[in-house]
Amino acid sequence: MNLKSNLFLGGSCIAGIAAVGSVFELTSGHPEYGTGLTSAILGLSIPLMLLCFYAAVREARANM
Repeated sequence: MNLKSNLFLGGSCIAGIAAVGSVFELTSGHPEYGTGLTSAILGLSIPLMLLCFYAAVREARANM
């Protein structure tokens, strides 16, 4: 794998961790950053995770 694919995969992992953390925060009933900001983080991190993962796979396949 090349560096570009690794960076996309790392970004996907970080966005996935942010999404899972946001879900846990929202289900706890008292999000540390408030419901609005935590919901926004969740709403942005899921599409970002999917896009980064897709880009990582596409980049890896292009360099095979």
